[in-house]
Amino acid sequence: MSDAAQPTAAEVRAAAEAVKAALDRHLAAVERRTGDDDTAVYEAFNALAAAAEGYDEILYDRYDEVTPFEIPGADGTLPPYAGPDEPHALSLLIRRDYAVAEPQRLLAQARRVAEIDGDADPTGAAARAGVSPLAALGVLFGEFEPDEIASRHKEFGLEEGDSTLWVTAAEELPEPGEWLNAPFEHADPERIVCRFDVSAVFDEDEDDEEERAGVSGS
Repeated sequence: MSDAAQPTAAEVRAAAEAVKAALDRHLAAVERRTGDDDTAVYEAFNALAAAAEGYDEILYDRYDEVTPFEIPGADGTLPPYAGPDEPHALSLLIRRDYAVAEPQRLLAQARRVAEIDGDADPTGAAARAGVSPLAALGVLFGEFEPDEIASRHKEFGLEEGDSTLWVTAAEELPEPGEWLNAPFEHADPERIVCRFDVSAVFDEDEDDEEERAGVSGS
């Protein structure tokens, strides 16, 4: 890179100030959070990740130095947005992982739901849900919306894993039934407006940072 193409010291300083401001906004959002899925926290996290990545790049370009921290998810894996500037339709792509932590609780809850729905047949849905995990899952996810499962997962013997939500933009809604046979086949990373990730890896990184801070401060 030629000297003329290098960022100026003032530009590096401005990038550093942007990181400081993003840190303040992130902390303020965390302090005001209303729950585990608070959108404001995720938006502040993404803004902080973008500011930190920008600072790291411009610092390296100017001084051949790097920062000592890395924010999970800020790895630039998504391509630049290439969707419509004024989208007329949105698709939400959601993945949530669960471990069946308490199988007996899962079976009992599914059987209870099936019995409330009026199935008293000893060979019917309630009986099957009480002994078959596959039948139990079918009963619970057929009865409750995914968001309710997420908020009550412990009641159903489930343990949360990673989750992600992608908001993608489109010019218009697909025709009814158009994508039902392969709902995620045509997901276009270039049309992602924003994404929100939840993972234990973020908590682990925070714990590691606290440990390092404790060691350095002793």
